[in-house]
Amino acid sequence: MKILVVGSGGREHAIIRKLKQSPKAEKIYCCPGNGGISADAECVAINAMDIEGVVHFAKENQIDLVVVAPDDPLAAGMVDALNAEGIMTFGPTKAAAQIEASKVFAKDLMKKYHIPTASYEVFDDPEKALSYIEQKGEYPTVIKADGLALGKGVIIAANHEEAKEGLKEIMEDKVFGESGNHVVVEEFLTGPEVSVLSFVDGKTVVPMVSSMDHKRALDGDKGLNTGGMGTVAPNPYYTPEVAQQCMERIFLPTVKAMQEMGRPFKGCLYFGLMLTPDGPKVIEYNCRFGDPETQVVLPLLESDLLKVMTACTEGTLADTEVRFSDGAAACVILASGGYPVAYEKGKPISGLVDGQLPDEENVTVYHSGTAITEDGQLVTNGGRVLGVTATGPRLTNALSHAYEAAEKISFEKLHKRSDIGLRALKALAEKQ
Repeated sequence: MKILVVGSGGREHAIIRKLKQSPKAEKIYCCPGNGGISADAECVAINAMDIEGVVHFAKENQIDLVVVAPDDPLAAGMVDALNAEGIMTFGPTKAAAQIEASKVFAKDLMKKYHIPTASYEVFDDPEKALSYIEQKGEYPTVIKADGLALGKGVIIAANHEEAKEGLKEIMEDKVFGESGNHVVVEEFLTGPEVSVLSFVDGKTVVPMVSSMDHKRALDGDKGLNTGGMGTVAPNPYYTPEVAQQCMERIFLPTVKAMQEMGRPFKGCLYFGLMLTPDGPKVIEYNCRFGDPETQVVLPLLESDLLKVMTACTEGTLADTEVRFSDGAAACVILASGGYPVAYEKGKPISGLVDGQLPDEENVTVYHSGTAITEDGQLVTNGGRVLGVTATGPRLTNALSHAYEAAEKISFEKLHKRSDIGLRALKALAEKQ
């Protein structure tokens, strides 16, 4: 099969590396891809948001499967445009992608179908939102931009001043553009966070291995929110009992709700959960693979990803084997100094051969923000540059191996957290 993966980050690289393992994958393209992806797929200079360009390329090159990985083209209806041309596509339609593209839609769905989540109100007027927060007088409070904001449209306000400032940023200054026309104000939930990606074919839902993301830029979960500075899988807080509760109260009801609303969801549905004292609750839905969660979840997948993706599109997931290893994986992100605010690009990267670490077993380097210069030099080209993922029989092995491997890579102003997975190790120690 000829496959086209749409996107240009570490998540796309992880998808491509796993698809490559399928005996049925004869040729993989990626648009636009990046410097490191070019070692594993043929990169094509088409922007991930260029729906017409992607459809044209897929038709011209007789592509058998298109995997649309990022949220923006999904929300813009790329899957619909490809399906209209009879091209098999992994990913939700525009109507189904609303589950991530609109926080208001997602919260209203949860309310209607009694899916546990934080209590909330929706506002289109910053004054009204502020007076509601003042009336409640409960801090911290959570303020979310309604639309897509690259995973950053959430403000946790510790007091009245921060709430006022947050509303101004989102609704008046429009730091997230049109996404800030509406906001959701919701109660602050406490408890361990868990990310669960799942394969869905419209009716069947098959959860993948759980993972734990580290959003903050600095050690000790301090600093600004980022797209993610590292991940581990499985998440020790996600016990079989919790998994059972999530399946009954959250996963199945969500997929059934989407079906009943005439928006059947096919693709990867991401459940961002909080394990509160009152049980698991949904913090957010994403309509695609998470980044960098994909970089720890897919290395543990033992089944053929191409088969599973095909089953999701054809509605035969219930009859398809989806098996994960019972080991662990850890991913450490190597970022550009200054990320997520201002950072320089074009710094030469040393230590890699053809984008990977030579002689390293059970380690994969996923490229998020890299480019290759005209003279063939691999350089930094983004905030998050590389994700170094290691697998091992236990989390301790995977983590130490990932950090050891990361030490072999260098570029000017490299920044990484030194405490990825510590929370998970602590939770495992408490269990024993």
